[in-house]
Amino acid sequence: MFFVPPNLTTASRITFKALQLGTWALSAAFILSNPAKAQLGASPLVIESQANRGQAQAFINVTNSGDIPLRVRLYTEPFTYNRDKGFQTAPSSPNDLSSYLQFSPRELTVPPGVTRRVRLRAMLAPSLPDGEYRTAVFTESLKELGDDDSNTVSVVTRVGTVIYVRKGDVEPNLAVDSVDFDQAKNQIQLLIRNTGEASAISTATWTLKQGETVISTGESIATTVIAQGDRNFLLSDAKLDSISPGNYQLTGELTWGEDESNKLPFNVNLTVPEQ
Repeated sequence: MFFVPPNLTTASRITFKALQLGTWALSAAFILSNPAKAQLGASPLVIESQANRGQAQAFINVTNSGDIPLRVRLYTEPFTYNRDKGFQTAPSSPNDLSSYLQFSPRELTVPPGVTRRVRLRAMLAPSLPDGEYRTAVFTESLKELGDDDSNTVSVVTRVGTVIYVRKGDVEPNLAVDSVDFDQAKNQIQLLIRNTGEASAISTATWTLKQGETVISTGESIATTVIAQGDRNFLLSDAKLDSISPGNYQLTGELTWGEDESNKLPFNVNLTVPEQ
């Protein structure tokens, strides 16, 4: 589902993508405190934008679902997606958007039961080459500790939004690289490579056959494959727990993009080895 806020001009239009699958994993990676005590929320989880004349803007909604006011600050960190582990912050990135991103405000107080909007504005230097620039924006609640004379502050919770800004005509280019069977987890690992200049959030629908017999079918969770990167799509099904060694055929389709308009059929051979 895509949503464009009505107060954004066409020149600075931002595309918001609310993931229907896989957002639980992204959210869990961002929440660093006990979820039962978490009062802070931020949405959307993912912002995708096409820069116009080097500029783009969007909003993050910061929500306090608790019963006491929260002091909140926002900051950025570079990130990547590991082939197996998924989202990870990184010390640096050649595609880091952080230095080109402004917040307004950067720190605020959110009363109980209230949602505040924070404006984000990306201003890309004209000298930057065409490509995708990205960062994670963390919204972090703070809690004062100690007596009235203490200025000590501790972090209670942080949640995050990943932001992708594309400069120029850049697109993802996904392809199936290889397939393997993880005997320890009874999972099929479908390695997807992205040789394009933009990231993609993709889903794989799949069927596993041996000869003419259908062994298993399923659909992966939505998985991000960053530009010039790769990811293992984990294909799971209870029927794979008792799969026999032998040769199989894995067929299916990758979908990604707005309204999942990009489709890539695949047909690969899979060998399940003897244990």
